[in-house]
Amino acid sequence: MSEAAYVAVDWGTSSFRLWLVGRAGDVLGERRSDEGMMAASKPGFAAVLQSHLEAVGALPALPVIICGMAGARQGWVEAGYVDTPAPLASVLQHAVTVPGQDRDVRILPGIAQRDRSAPDVMRGEETQLLGVLGPQAAADALVCMPGTHSKWVSVNGGTVERFATFMTGELFGAIARETILAHAVAGADEAIDIDAFKSAVSAAFERPAFAANRLFQVRSGQLLYGGTPAAARERISGTLIGLELAAGLAGEAAGAGVTLVASGRLRRLYQLAFDTMSVAVRSVEADDATRRGLSMAAATIWSI
Repeated sequence: MSEAAYVAVDWGTSSFRLWLVGRAGDVLGERRSDEGMMAASKPGFAAVLQSHLEAVGALPALPVIICGMAGARQGWVEAGYVDTPAPLASVLQHAVTVPGQDRDVRILPGIAQRDRSAPDVMRGEETQLLGVLGPQAAADALVCMPGTHSKWVSVNGGTVERFATFMTGELFGAIARETILAHAVAGADEAIDIDAFKSAVSAAFERPAFAANRLFQVRSGQLLYGGTPAAARERISGTLIGLELAAGLAGEAAGAGVTLVASGRLRRLYQLAFDTMSVAVRSVEADDATRRGLSMAAATIWSI
């Protein structure tokens, strides 16, 4: 086991992840909690961070590199944005120092698309892009990053040319909890109904204008013909993800494939969705991408 070199933190809206990283790049300690930006604002970001640093035994001199919502306007210290077209290397060059700390704490900026016809922002995903493609990527890439707010990013020669955010995960949560379809999915188990999901993806992709109608059919079909809560859940999810794919792949060369950055259940669902539409996928674990991106930032800032 190598000597600790720095601490890497992914600080989201509702989640907190910290890694104590050695000089060889190995993870020496890890912490996860639900103390995201919203929760951390009450006790204070510095206090939350310090409690986790103490838990992993991080020495006072160790620097900390942070990505995510801690750098938002409502976060710890606003880290701002790099504007598109945004070279990924520029993200590494604009880290903001958190003042008043005993150790060196830096927060990476996000990326903004200042286009009145398609305004958009990302914060945290730029670090995953760094981890997947590297700051000097030569090849073009279309990257799909699922989540509460899914990102589709077009990267050309290491530069983020454009991107689009889809509220797929948030819409799924609202529909499954707050509409008539809550009755249809009540009691669903964890198993994925693959046939129901793939059928919904295909239908939404091919006829996106009928998405609202397809969603109501989740309930009417269950009432008239039966079906499990899991099948209903997958039809909702498949409809929303199919819509996302229809937009994300529009005008893109699907034959070139998509880089998927995801974890857990989302990774499985999006892989199934791409397979349904015969789109080649290179899959990358989201946590691995984040840690690699933060490692690149640490190497650039502190020559670690």
